[in-house]
Amino acid sequence: MTTPRRPLTTADLAPLARAALGRARALTGVERLRGGTKKGVYRLTLDDDSTAVAYVWSADEDYWGRPDPDPRDVFSHGTGLGLFTAAHDRLTAAGVRTPRLHYADSTHTHLPADAAVVEDLTCGSLEDALARDPEGAPEAMERMAELLATLHSHTGPRFGKVAVVDNGGSSYGDSCERRITEGALRSVAEAAAREPRAAAARRELEEEIHALAAEVRPRDRHTLVHGELGADHVLLTPDGHPALIDIEGLMYVDVEHEHVFLRLRFGPHYDALRAPGLDEVRLRLYRLAMHLGLVSGPLTLIEGDFPHPGPMREIAEHNLRQALSLLKSAS
Repeated sequence: MTTPRRPLTTADLAPLARAALGRARALTGVERLRGGTKKGVYRLTLDDDSTAVAYVWSADEDYWGRPDPDPRDVFSHGTGLGLFTAAHDRLTAAGVRTPRLHYADSTHTHLPADAAVVEDLTCGSLEDALARDPEGAPEAMERMAELLATLHSHTGPRFGKVAVVDNGGSSYGDSCERRITEGALRSVAEAAAREPRAAAARRELEEEIHALAAEVRPRDRHTLVHGELGADHVLLTPDGHPALIDIEGLMYVDVEHEHVFLRLRFGPHYDALRAPGLDEVRLRLYRLAMHLGLVSGPLTLIEGDFPHPGPMREIAEHNLRQALSLLKSAS
C-alpha cells in the first residue's frame, strides 16, 4: 500500500515565509492549492491577513514519479526551480505578466526542497471568469489576445527550453517538428500499453504520424511559447489583466505547438486568439501529437497515487476519441 503524501504545514513553511517575507509578520495558515501535479503550490496567510504563494519542488510533491529530467530535451518533464526562475525572468523581460517573484531558494536552508515564494493573485483564474461572467468574456479574451501577441512576438536563436537556450545551450534534435514526431510515437506506444483501443489502432496512428511529418517543411523561426496554455493557467490581476502561471515549460518552438493547445483548452473562446499565417501542415501533426500525449500522460499518471484519477481518465478518454477521429477524417 502506498503511504499517503503529507501536505506541508504551517510549521514546515514558516522558515521559508520568514526568509521571503520578513520577520515582522508571522505565518498563521497554509493551504495546499489543488491542481499541481509536478510541484506543491501553497497559499501562505500571514497575521496581517496578507497572502503569498509558495512553490515547492520535491519528489513528495511530484506525482509523476519521474527521474530528474534533462532540460536539453525540449519536451521533457517541465519542473524545477531553475526552469521556473529562467521562465520568470524571460517573461518579465518580454513584458508578459506573471506573479512577481519574492524569493527563490535552491540551498534547502529553509525547507528540504527547492522553493520559491511569489505574489498571490487572488482574483481567480481566467477559466473561472469565463464561466462566471459570459457577458464579460469578449473583453477578457481581448486582453488575453494582447498578452498572447506580446508573448509570441519574441523569438529565440534555437529551439529548446528557455532555461537552456538563454544560457547559451542547445537542445537535443535538429528541429521542433522532429522532436514532436518522436514524442508522438512514444505516446502511441505508451497509450497502446494501457488502452486496448489505442493498441488496436497503433499501426494506423504510427503511419499517420509519419505521413504528416513527411509533409512538414523546415523553418528557422523559434517562437516564445508557454507550452500548456489553458485558461486555468491564467490568473487575473486586480485590474482584470491576465498573468501566466505554471511557466516552467516556457520554450522556443513552433508557434503552432501553442495554438493546438489553445484551441483545445479555450474551445469556443479560441476564435479571439487565432493568428494569421499558421502552418496547416504543422497544425495537423501537432494536433494529433497533442491528443496522443493527453492519452498516454494521464493514463501513466493515475498508475501512481495521484489523488484525483477520475478527471484524468476523462481527459484520456476525450483525447483518445479525438485522436481516433483524426484517423477517420484522414482516411
